[in-house]
Amino acid sequence: MKFLDAEPFRIKVVEPIKKTTRVEREAFIHEADFNVFKLRAEEVYIDMLTDSGTSAMSSAQWAGVMVGDESYAGSKSFFNLRKSVQDIMGFPFVQPTHQGRAADFIMSQLYAKNGGYILGNLHFDSFKGHAEIAGSLPVDMIIEEGRTANSNPHPFKGNMDIKKLEHFIAEHGASQIPLIIITVTSNGNGGQPVSMENIRKVSAIAKAHGIPLMIDAARFAENCYFIKKRELGYKDKTIHEISLELFSYADGCVMSSKKDGLVNIGGFICTRHEELFPTINQLAIINEGFVTYGGMSGRDLEALAIGMYEGIQEDYLEYRIDQVAYLGEQLSKRGVPIILPTGGHGVYVDAQKFYPHIPQSEFPGQAMVIELYKTAGVRGVELGSCAFSKKDPKTGKVIFPDLELVRLTVSRRVYTNRHMDVVVNALADVYERRDQMKGLKLTYEGPIISLRHFTAKFEPLS
Repeated sequence: MKFLDAEPFRIKVVEPIKKTTRVEREAFIHEADFNVFKLRAEEVYIDMLTDSGTSAMSSAQWAGVMVGDESYAGSKSFFNLRKSVQDIMGFPFVQPTHQGRAADFIMSQLYAKNGGYILGNLHFDSFKGHAEIAGSLPVDMIIEEGRTANSNPHPFKGNMDIKKLEHFIAEHGASQIPLIIITVTSNGNGGQPVSMENIRKVSAIAKAHGIPLMIDAARFAENCYFIKKRELGYKDKTIHEISLELFSYADGCVMSSKKDGLVNIGGFICTRHEELFPTINQLAIINEGFVTYGGMSGRDLEALAIGMYEGIQEDYLEYRIDQVAYLGEQLSKRGVPIILPTGGHGVYVDAQKFYPHIPQSEFPGQAMVIELYKTAGVRGVELGSCAFSKKDPKTGKVIFPDLELVRLTVSRRVYTNRHMDVVVNALADVYERRDQMKGLKLTYEGPIISLRHFTAKFEPLS
């Protein structure tokens, strides 16, 4: 007889969450200018805004917090973190930062400040914003299967299109491409993984043209798990072994450790090039603090040193990926259109299919986010016409993204499948009433269009 597996942990500490009424939620979201980023956390019942910094830490991590070394320089906790990163990723030079965004800034100063094109599989908002501010132009090279929200069963929709990459380099010249970056998993299209074969091919092309290759490693462990489960030749390898091979193809990486590091704050940038490390150190000193704490407390360094190993445990990853898949399967059964196969850290709803009568200029993804919150107090996030639109520099015309998505991220080791059922029932209810929904009008976007979703203000269209 086969028994069902449960979570590979037991709950030791609980945090109460508050239920509110629809009338209360309608007032809350109106006060927040119809932007869920502006809601107070206590006004949210189930929070699926992000998986960044929302993990539940383990008893071992909390024990590490108590022995964290708060020395300004030479903290023992820094050396413990460096050892973990070196062992799991193989990079000799490790610089902590207060979060991944700070590591992105350092990377932009290394590679993006002299202009040119930054090529990636699918750029996400933080480095995209840094690259644009630094004067470079991010260009997406995702494969066609990853560019549309369809049910194509391609196992690695995060892959970079090799032919497009080669053609772009031939057309523009390697001297105009200061960096190639691969994001694992690909956040912008559903947490879709990148295959080892694809990473290997991109690496070979980058080396042949003398172009540095970096990995955005925020969700590297989930990507490694997908490689183990979906890619030929890796089923008998450990996540640790797969990780070492993955990073061996790159010149360095940046990581928001608030995801697969299983901590609430922190990040780092790594390189295998000793000659670059002094510049990285100086940029960290100017912006983050001394090199051995990089804007992090010693207790957070210690928790991360432990979390890096917990994040690559296969039983944890199996539970993690299965919970996301459960949410996706239940939504699909209710007819809700989502990106398939489900990715690593959340379920992405296709807002264009959900609300086909609402044009992208009226923000259908944001409209869905607002209605889901009003219905059940569930906070998701729009990744579509607000988050990823851009303007043609010559004409000023708005260019809408290929994908209009709503991301429902699942925090690590936080919610049970009964919470997932609440989300399913709520979104199914919204879907049944979809024909009644209208779009939104953007009333404020802020100075940086690529980051406007954090501060935007909306009004419902009558």
